[in-house]
Amino acid sequence: MADPAYPGQVNLVRPLLDRWHKLIRELAKFGIIGIVNTILDTAVFNALFFIGPIKAQVISTVVAATASYFMNRHWTFRHRARSSLRREYTLFFLFNGVGLGITAVILGAATYGLGIGRDERLLLNVVRIVGIVVATVFRFWAYRKWVFLHPEDALYEPEAGVLPEEPEHAEHRIEADHDTGETRAVS
Repeated sequence: MADPAYPGQVNLVRPLLDRWHKLIRELAKFGIIGIVNTILDTAVFNALFFIGPIKAQVISTVVAATASYFMNRHWTFRHRARSSLRREYTLFFLFNGVGLGITAVILGAATYGLGIGRDERLLLNVVRIVGIVVATVFRFWAYRKWVFLHPEDALYEPEAGVLPEEPEHAEHRIEADHDTGETRAVS
């Protein structure tokens, strides 16, 4: 709210606080999903440990990434515009592949570079957690930047006939003219 003593003053703090609150909500949801999928990833990793730590990591990451895509699309980033499922899914898995690479390089460096053997499972799990944390920071940034876009983002191209979901706090609705295919904001 502008200071009444300066009626023409623009409040620069409010938009920053709004963006900060949105970021915190996204981070909290992303974190919860991350915890759930880390548990899933760790369970699959340990269940498949007998095939080798790197192979087990690859399989556990693919299983957790699949669950993560649907959780993030339908909860963390549901307020963001929906673009093509093929585009989102492809980019999501591409960035998960990079995250897997980050985790595998860290795990490989510990296994082969530092000589941590299979008999030191607890230590390998600690190293995995370090790799997961580094990969998670990268993934959050990549999802926000490239996968789940806002309509204002330059890369956003919605599927034909698909409108972005309206945020819960929106003051305006978006309506589509089915004859022309145009969209417009309605108060």
